[in-house]
Amino acid sequence: MDARIIRYDDARPRLSWTDTMEAIREGHMRPRAEIGDLFLGPPDGTLLTRGAYIEGLGYGVKSITVFAGNAARGLPTVQGAMFVYAPDDGRLEAIVDSRLVTEFKTAGDSILGARLLARPDPAELLIVGAGTVARSLILAYGAAFPSLERISIWARRTAQAEALADEFASRSAAVAAVDNLPQAAARADIISTATMAKEPILKGEWIAPGTHVDLIGAFKPDMREADDALISGGTLFVDSRETALAHIGELSIPIAAGVITPDDLRGDFYDLVPGGAARRSDDEITVFKNGGGAHLDLMVARYIALVA
Repeated sequence: MDARIIRYDDARPRLSWTDTMEAIREGHMRPRAEIGDLFLGPPDGTLLTRGAYIEGLGYGVKSITVFAGNAARGLPTVQGAMFVYAPDDGRLEAIVDSRLVTEFKTAGDSILGARLLARPDPAELLIVGAGTVARSLILAYGAAFPSLERISIWARRTAQAEALADEFASRSAAVAAVDNLPQAAARADIISTATMAKEPILKGEWIAPGTHVDLIGAFKPDMREADDALISGGTLFVDSRETALAHIGELSIPIAAGVITPDDLRGDFYDLVPGGAARRSDDEITVFKNGGGAHLDLMVARYIALVA
């Protein structure tokens, strides 16, 4: 049988943010994944290939290119595909548009982290960034947390935040652009950052006790979104120890500087999902690094192939 080709526009209407979250949760009840990453090329044109094996789910490889200059060319910054292989005989079962896998994996990863770590019934979410990922976060967090009353969006260009907020004017939670990041951060129950920042954009001194911070944007060694005060002052969690420490500046830079050590990471999804680690008090600031990983891609691709 030929492998199915699953395209973005065909499959996206059939997918659910909360079902994606559950696929990631269930995937972490299986034996620990085997994973491997390969980075090739210069910083402005990188080939990223990630592979994983999970007992019972099979094998998956996502291979994408990341070209920061493509926006000026009218092309997507990230392009590629996810290959899904059968667990028993290695057949190539599906080829999935990488955009589809990444979009739902990224937001599903973050909302699972928030469901496991944030205080129950949050009222206000702050999204830092107003790009494609931010749009997904509005939808995903809205689905995972019906208690949200307000979703604030901050971006370096206020007009971009306003344009994104206008797209969601009819939602039950009020969605609005804000221009004062410190004030917005201080009143948020959950903060989710999705930027391309190379210097910290979110400061620990702004964060109120009990806040859950979801860091998404920094995915390369030279990128950071949170300052040292936030990284060292909150309780640190990651989605995957193996991937979050290897190539991500959000943690590798403060580790190299002696601000934190790898032992300061309290747990990842393999600890959180079974209940072995969690928030310890309502006043605790939890910091979750969404670093991704091929095993997360595989969990989500399997879900997509099931319902698409």
